[in-house]
Amino acid sequence: MKLPVYMDNHATTQVDPRVFEAMRPYFVDIFGNAASRNHSFGWQADEAVEKARKQVAELIGATAKEIVFTSGATESDNLALKGVAQAYAGRGNHIITAATEHKAILDTAKRLEKDGVRVTYLPVERNGLLDLDQLRDAITDATILISIMYANNEIGVVQNIGELGKIAKDRGVLMHTDAAQAAGKIPVGVIDDNIDLLSISAHKMYGPKGVGALYVRRKGPRVELAAQMDGGGHERGMRSGTLNVPGIVGLGEACAIAKNEMAEESKRLAHLRDQLKDRLTANLDEVYVNGDMHSRLPHNLNLSFGYIEGEALLMGMNDVAVSSGSACTSATLEPSHVLKALGADDDLAHSSIRFGLGRFTTEEEVDYVAGRVIEVVRKLRELSPLYEMHKGKKVLPATR
Repeated sequence: MKLPVYMDNHATTQVDPRVFEAMRPYFVDIFGNAASRNHSFGWQADEAVEKARKQVAELIGATAKEIVFTSGATESDNLALKGVAQAYAGRGNHIITAATEHKAILDTAKRLEKDGVRVTYLPVERNGLLDLDQLRDAITDATILISIMYANNEIGVVQNIGELGKIAKDRGVLMHTDAAQAAGKIPVGVIDDNIDLLSISAHKMYGPKGVGALYVRRKGPRVELAAQMDGGGHERGMRSGTLNVPGIVGLGEACAIAKNEMAEESKRLAHLRDQLKDRLTANLDEVYVNGDMHSRLPHNLNLSFGYIEGEALLMGMNDVAVSSGSACTSATLEPSHVLKALGADDDLAHSSIRFGLGRFTTEEEVDYVAGRVIEVVRKLRELSPLYEMHKGKKVLPATR
C-alpha cells in the first residue's frame, strides 16, 4: 500500500488507465479539428466525437443528438439554468431548487435573481431528502424549471428524481438535474426519470478534467436553450467553441466503462464503505452519520465527530486525503451549507469529514484509514476539555 491514501473521490477521480489509452492518439496522431469538414484529419476527429456522444448517451438512456459537450458540470449547470431562464422568459420567471445544491447551481440561481428571476430554495429533511409535497406546493403558473441534484456531493444522499421528474412533467415544468456525482456510479435513466436536462462531468467518473456534457431532451418536450457562448455555432448552436477532442474521447470511454462495470463496482464500494463506518462507530463514541444511509451513493460516507474540529482531524492525518466538505468551498471556514440545511449545529457541521471511496480503493486502505481516524480522534479528544466534561457528566449522546 502506498501513502498517502486517496479517499476524496467526490472532489475528483484518478483517470482510469483505459481512459488515458483511449485519449492518447488524439493528442499527437489524430489531432484534427472536429469542425474541419474538408479533409481526413477533421473527419477522424469528428468520428471520435460522435462515438463519444453515443457512449455518453447510452450511459443515461438518451440519444446521441441530445448530448451537448461542455467544459464540465459547472458549465452544463450554467447553460441549463440560464439557457432555460432566457428561452422561456415569455412563459414564466420562476425556478425551484434546493438549499443543499452544489454552488454551481446556487451561485447561478443567485445571478439569475439579479436579472429578475424568482428562485425558491426548498429546505430538506434531516436525512437530506426533499419533501415532495413541499415541491408540489412551490410550483406556480410562472414556474419554468425545477433543478434538483441527483446525488449530493457532500453527503451522498440520492434524491427520488423519478418522482420529482413526474411531478414536473405533470405540471408542465422542465426538470434539470446535476448528476455529476451520480452518473457512472448508480443507474441514471433520463426517460424513466422524466429528466429534461442533465449535467455530467468526466473527472467525477475516472475521466479527464475540463470536459463534461449536458443532456438536452429533443422530444416530449423539445427543450429550447439560449446559448451562453457564441461564435461558430458548434454543438447545434448551444455551445460554440472548438471541441476538446481528446477530452471528449476520454469522457466517452469513461462512460462506456462505467456502464459495463457499475453494478459490480457499486457493490464492492458499498461493502468497503460499510466496513469503514462500522469500524469507526464501533471504536468511537459521538460519531454521527450525515444524511440518509439507505438512499445514498455506494461510495460515500459523511461523518461528524463530536468534540473535535474537522480541520484539526485533517491536519492530524496528513497521509490520508479526505475532505471536510465540498472541494469547491474548502477555501472557506464557514460550516457546510449542506449540513446546516440538515439542521446540524455549527460544532457538528465543523467536525464533519467526507470519505469518498473509489474504483482504486483497496480493503487495505480502508483498514488503514479507519485506524488513523480512530487514533487521531482519540488524541484530539484527550486535549479537549469539553469532551472531558462530557465524559465526566456521562451526558447521553445527542440525537440527530
